Amino acid sequence: MGNRNQHKIICALDTGNLEHAINTVKRLKDYVGAFKIGHALTLPNGLDVIDRLQDAGATRIFLDLKFHDIPNSVAVAVREAAKHRVWMLTVHLSGGPAMLSAAAEEAKMFGQVERPLLVGVSVLTSLDENDLRDHLGVMRSLEDHMIALSEMGINAGIDGLVCSVHEASILKKQHHGAVIVTPGIRAAGEETDDQQRVGDGQDAIEAGSDYLVIGRALTGAGDPEAALRSLRLIEE
Repeated sequence: MGNRNQHKIICALDTGNLEHAINTVKRLKDYVGAFKIGHALTLPNGLDVIDRLQDAGATRIFLDLKFHDIPNSVAVAVREAAKHRVWMLTVHLSGGPAMLSAAAEEAKMFGQVERPLLVGVSVLTSLDENDLRDHLGVMRSLEDHMIALSEMGINAGIDGLVCSVHEASILKKQHHGAVIVTPGIRAAGEETDDQQRVGDGQDAIEAGSDYLVIGRALTGAGDPEAALRSLRLIEE
């Protein structure tokens, strides 16, 4: 395919069926750089699912469980994930500096090569400013809230940040060395499903995103190249 953006693409395996996930890995491993898994696969199958997917060809696994607990519990979670050689994992920035520092210190125990990258989630892409203000009691604007939590996370030692296309350029400008991961990647005119803040692949890259998370737009496509082309990740 010769897609220069391949290493940037993370395919989200949004299924609880392990065999389906394995088949998806085999079908798409030559089109993407990593695969993301979450609760749907890990709760019924345990962390051993990581090894099964790696055996199927998923050389890089992004474990998206959004750890959020007391510092010691999150440190233990990072340790167990690292034992399975995950490439990247998520933590909730709202867990605070002590939790984030504990996660970062635990990851460092595995050395530069084996340690997982830690990326922080501040505001889920399913939320908008009204949700923050009216339901969560956050009086800061969505942008200001993300900036404040992101700065706290980077200062605590995590490697990067999860944000939508709309915030990527702001966070990349403020944290040049941070890894920026962007979910909510959709083709123009496509249904946004449960995402509020979306954009296509080229929008995200131009905004400064290092990695793009793509789910149903790719896993549900009969022609992966056509799907990536519609997301402006393969040139016409």
